[in-house]
Amino acid sequence: MTRGDQIHGPSPVGVCTYGTQGASARVRLHYWLARVAPSAEVLDYAGTSSNSPTALLSHLPATVRGELRVRALSRSRELLDRTVIVSRQASPFSNGGLAQRLLSRAGWGVYDFDDALMVNPRRGPWHPSRQWAAAVRAADVVIAGNAYLAKAALELNARTVVIPSCVEPDDYLTKYSYSILNAPTAVWMGTPSTERYLLTIAKPLMRAHRKHGLRLTVISAGSASLGVLDQMIDRVDWTTSAQRSALRQADFGIMPLPDDEWARGKCAYKLLQYGAAALPLVGSPVGANTDVLSAGDGLAASSPGEWSEAMDTLLLETERRRAARGSAARATVQSNYSYSSWEPAWREATGVRA
Repeated sequence: MTRGDQIHGPSPVGVCTYGTQGASARVRLHYWLARVAPSAEVLDYAGTSSNSPTALLSHLPATVRGELRVRALSRSRELLDRTVIVSRQASPFSNGGLAQRLLSRAGWGVYDFDDALMVNPRRGPWHPSRQWAAAVRAADVVIAGNAYLAKAALELNARTVVIPSCVEPDDYLTKYSYSILNAPTAVWMGTPSTERYLLTIAKPLMRAHRKHGLRLTVISAGSASLGVLDQMIDRVDWTTSAQRSALRQADFGIMPLPDDEWARGKCAYKLLQYGAAALPLVGSPVGANTDVLSAGDGLAASSPGEWSEAMDTLLLETERRRAARGSAARATVQSNYSYSSWEPAWREATGVRA
């Protein structure tokens, strides 16, 4: 058998360390397999939304079972006839050897990643950068979430392709009114670990709060104080229904990022979700954000002054102009970042056939 013969064989198997509540695994693995290969087997480790030591220790029996399952799979002869897709890492307790065995033994080994794991600063005995390098080298094909990530992977594996993080536009309620009758609302979605990015634009946000009465809806599992911003923040715990409602009620979506190696690897997923809901966009022109903002008629802001100017522009321009921005953002998502638009490329890379 030659590599790739298995594309007509048994259903694929996906390996990740997050359940469907983990955004990366949900978007880049769970949803794809449910869409194109519903019979696929998915090993999602402990099924948690985080693989931090605290999260894994609090689910210790599931963590142990997950580790044993993925190690047993890496020794299984049935891998020789199957496509194996590893998303980010096979285990948090490995320096890449486990992912390497899975991908090397598979009939077709696919490694998918959507963060700058090659520069991950995390300290400890298990290094994301080592895991990343081992998986990239072992894979038959590497799927990177954007061009910045692909450039790094290409240094280790010539068979690297770009497939962005995608959204399903029909899963979102679209904004239908762009008039601002009461206090305007910006929205930000993310995780507790990335809420700190909001502090980089604290001054422009507070200026807009004082000048326009702006409120900021934060959709996250976090509850930590964001200092001076607390007075203008309305927190919403993430659920699918809460997300849909909060996005539809907002006037625009924001995605601030620092311009560093880690942030350049981000795949603009927040902007894509805002765009799917037909919200006007404001974001830092860093990494994939730049393309989404340009195509979706969004406003790019690098400095505090530019953030203030961008928010003033959105809040003072006409309802019709805001509606045009929202329409352009949704059209961009539908044509350039939807699952349907990228399905042929994903099937080609993974070898998964209908």
